[in-house]
Amino acid sequence: MCIRDRVSHIEHLGIAVKSLDEAIPYWENVLGLTCYKIEEVADQKVRTAFFMLGQTKIELLEATSEDSTIAKFVENKGIGIHHMALAVENIEEQLADASEKGLRLIDATPRKGADDMTIAFLHPKSTQGILTELCEKK
Repeated sequence: MCIRDRVSHIEHLGIAVKSLDEAIPYWENVLGLTCYKIEEVADQKVRTAFFMLGQTKIELLEATSEDSTIAKFVENKGIGIHHMALAVENIEEQLADASEKGLRLIDATPRKGADDMTIAFLHPKSTQGILTELCEKK
């Protein structure tokens, strides 16, 4: 079975920013979206801000530490799209299927993510260069 068979939609696009305080006004004042939640995920060293755009969320990601993956991303690549997140069911099965198909897993075991999600990342070297996050609402 393919991952596609159990993906319902793009859950969110993760966008790395230098500062939520600087980025949020663009999304609200220029694009007319409303930030409905700001949350810190301490173990990932990130603050997030969420917006709804149809069925898809936009997640802004701000580093809370210089050694976070978001800080390194912004330093190396600048602000911009960091990852694509897919909404799935049975995330553990999805990871097992991905591994069996030869995909590199960043997270072999799902973990708690922002916005009440259980998440796991697939390595971009095995996903056509796109950092891919699997998300399951718990």
